[in-house]
Amino acid sequence: MDCVFCAVVAGTEPAHRVLDDEAAVAFLDRRPLFPGHVLVVPRAHHRTLADLPAEAVGPFFLRVRRVAAAVEPALGAAGSFVAANNRISQSVPHLHVHVVPRNPKDGLRGFFWPRRAYPDEAAAALVADRLRAALAGPG
Repeated sequence: MDCVFCAVVAGTEPAHRVLDDEAAVAFLDRRPLFPGHVLVVPRAHHRTLADLPAEAVGPFFLRVRRVAAAVEPALGAAGSFVAANNRISQSVPHLHVHVVPRNPKDGLRGFFWPRRAYPDEAAAALVADRLRAALAGPG
C-alpha cells in the first residue's frame, strides 16, 4: 500500500508532528488554510470514518478534541474548524480530521459548499425518514 499518511505514521515521510501516541498522530498540513492547520490521523490505516473500528472511535476523537483545545491558546485563535471528508474531497485515502485555527474575519466563510434549504417540510421529512431507516438497520 502506498499511503503518505501511513508513511508519516511510520516515520518514513517527514512531517511536523504535534502529537504522537498509541491511537493517533497529528501533524501540520503541508498546505494549510492558516498556520497551525493540523491533520489528525489514526495510526492504523482506515480510509473513512465508517471504516474506523468502533473501539477506536473514542480514543481517536479524544485526540482530535485534545488538538482542537490546544490550537486556540497555542496560536491565539478565537476558535477552530474541525472537519473530515469521506471519499469525496479526501485527497489522501486515509481517515484524517482537519483542525484549523479560526479568528473573526479570517476570510474563511463557513462551509466550503453552497447551502440550500429543503424545497418544503415534506421533502425534509422524507430525507429524515430515509436516514432514520438507515440508522435503524445493521451497523
